[in-house]
Amino acid sequence: MEQRKIKRIGVLTSGGDSPGMNAAVRAVARTAMFYGIECVGIRRGWQGLINSDFIILNGDMTRHILGRGGTILYTARSEEFMTEKGREKAVSTCKMLGLDGVVAIGGDGTFKGALELSRLGVPVMGIPATIDNDIGCSNYTIGFDSACNTAIDCIDKLRDTMQSHERCSVVEVMGRHAGFLALYVGIAVGATSVLVPEHELDFQKDVVEQIQNARLAGATHFMVVVAEGAGSAIDIGERIHEALGLDPRVTVLGHIQRGGAPTGRDRETATRMGYYAVKAFAEGRTGSIICTREGGIVEVPIEEALAMQKHLQMDRYEILRAIASVGH
Repeated sequence: MEQRKIKRIGVLTSGGDSPGMNAAVRAVARTAMFYGIECVGIRRGWQGLINSDFIILNGDMTRHILGRGGTILYTARSEEFMTEKGREKAVSTCKMLGLDGVVAIGGDGTFKGALELSRLGVPVMGIPATIDNDIGCSNYTIGFDSACNTAIDCIDKLRDTMQSHERCSVVEVMGRHAGFLALYVGIAVGATSVLVPEHELDFQKDVVEQIQNARLAGATHFMVVVAEGAGSAIDIGERIHEALGLDPRVTVLGHIQRGGAPTGRDRETATRMGYYAVKAFAEGRTGSIICTREGGIVEVPIEEALAMQKHLQMDRYEILRAIASVGH
């Protein structure tokens, strides 16, 4: 049977935004032009596909967005798309716009939506973009490096004032239910302790003794990094005060970690992923997520990808504990 020629595709960003999404959109649009394929930008995620909210992406639209944070297509979560009626509307929009496929950029929720759309006959490809880096099928997700660097910069500034006043700082970083961001950042800033959801908290061992050991080794200020999925930084601060008599300063970094220009790594990775997503469409392959593995790009079927889990490298946790115990 002759392979159907791809004439027009759509691209959308869904779920939480992450630095580098614009670079991925740019790569999808420009690679599509390279292959002689029209590219339609679907705004506001799956809800935009339901509402027929779109723009035509061309060279002018994608100029100067490589280094911009956020997403020019906007992003949203759609409860309507989770219903059968909502998905039927989305399919109708695909037919009306003449889309031969959709590239979905986002995380697990985005890919679950893409899987449902594919089951209704719309070819899809996924690109993992989330600062949490918690997509099981891919070693790396777009936005992680940028979010880490933003958090590191903020914590370095906090450390300056904590050191001046000889205080303890408790910083809560994002990551949803995963500790990848917190552990990476904790090692990079030389934290006294890092609390992650993958490790059951032993407050005496993981916090109190770490601070005591650092103090005995000569440290006069302490940095505790808490992943949002591991508990409240405010609660941890209160427990530190009760156990050690310190007066911790608590900082919740929040959504600042999603903002700002993407790092070189995120721009480069997003560009490669966008290119390979469109290349797969052009070569007749669909229904997969573009993933990084050992520095290369692989395609993993969506259903298989959603069943995969990513485990935190606990050896990094032990490295941090060992180094932090001898002070700063």
